[in-house]
Amino acid sequence: MTSSIRNRRSRRAALAVALGSVLALTATACGDDGSGGAGDKGNEGSGKGTITFWDNNGGVRTEVWKQIIADFENTYPDIEVKYVGVPAASVQSKYDTAIQGGGLPDVGGVGTAMLAEVAAQGALEPLDDRLSGSPLNGKLNTKFLESVKAAGGDGRTYTVPTSANNGTLWYRTDLFAAAKLQAPDTWTKFYAAADKLTDTGENRFGYTIRGGEGSIAQALDAMYGQSGITSFWNGDKTTVNDPKNVAALEKYAGLYKKATPSADVNNDFTKMVAQWDSGTIGMLSHNLGSYADHEKALKGKFRGIPAPTLDDGTRVQVSNPVDGLALFKSSENKAAAWKFIEFAASHESNSKWNQVAGQVPANTEAAQDAWVRESEPTKLAAQALNESSTKIVQLPYHLPDWNTLSKADNEPNFQKVLLGKLSAKDFLDRLADQINAAQADWKKNH
Repeated sequence: MTSSIRNRRSRRAALAVALGSVLALTATACGDDGSGGAGDKGNEGSGKGTITFWDNNGGVRTEVWKQIIADFENTYPDIEVKYVGVPAASVQSKYDTAIQGGGLPDVGGVGTAMLAEVAAQGALEPLDDRLSGSPLNGKLNTKFLESVKAAGGDGRTYTVPTSANNGTLWYRTDLFAAAKLQAPDTWTKFYAAADKLTDTGENRFGYTIRGGEGSIAQALDAMYGQSGITSFWNGDKTTVNDPKNVAALEKYAGLYKKATPSADVNNDFTKMVAQWDSGTIGMLSHNLGSYADHEKALKGKFRGIPAPTLDDGTRVQVSNPVDGLALFKSSENKAAAWKFIEFAASHESNSKWNQVAGQVPANTEAAQDAWVRESEPTKLAAQALNESSTKIVQLPYHLPDWNTLSKADNEPNFQKVLLGKLSAKDFLDRLADQINAAQADWKKNH
């Protein structure tokens, strides 16, 4: 067992002891403003009065949430929603603090990336029974629901999915046309284009690879997309170091400096997007969120399509984080809180929110709206997610260690792979050992 994993287990054990002590003291705390801690059972309430909502990306989406809240309060004049915008970078710590010491909201934005940690502390209300009797039943993207249930750790629904930000391959249509290249919709065409569009002497490159912060998720997407492996697990062992994935990573990482700029080894998404928008690079892998930047810089000389398929048309992609709305167990007015969640996830509200965010609506009726059809990258992403031939590899969001393993612990090692200082096999074997240890630890405690 590595020292980093031992240290994380020790920290979790200490947190559990401390949390138990705090909850013992706060278990009777309650209030109409949703001020309870994780130990409070809350109440169904009257379905009227005031509820508190924490937006998990405050500032970025504040205005559209205020519009939805105003619409909700017009529909339900007996309910007032107190909006609290929490920056995405600090929302996890704010939830953790409130779980331990009180002050949780009635409703909060909780995506799959943080769902396991919040749910494991007993803070969230399971929503399966409410959903089954709701107008939302049958109107939410089934793949999004699968991701939510997998991330919760016990197969239950702890957050109502609202959106997903699907991976997109952006490419320069002007450069492709000049080179007489077809759209890079298969991995074979992708690699051919990366090679043909590269002229290092002229500082032209076929692709920009993410080597800095956030690199692991993109590398995993490229690996599974090429290997065709459709599950992250084989029993209780991860498939990340399957020989097919090793070969796929070797090929993908082999693009570095041959068909990509050398600066890519340190590029996070901000630098990568800026570099693509201002230069003569053929392709960029990022999500739907960068569309506005590309349009401003390139004036329509680009397209955004889903990640490439295998030559037979099979599409395999790793799960993107699904955003959602959770009902906190400590709420003293769960009936009113649930009405707000239903309203926000309904056709009209979900469409309005996702149009502003530029993401794929979870509500299947919203996903058919005109703005989705008119925004080609979003339309294609929605189609890809709904196609029966698309296979989603569910990343292990249920593991409390996943964020650390897929970021701080292994991003430096991926840079070593790009620089030729660590083999793809050794990198993936190390990652697999860490994931398998985390999974064994999780199984032991569940």
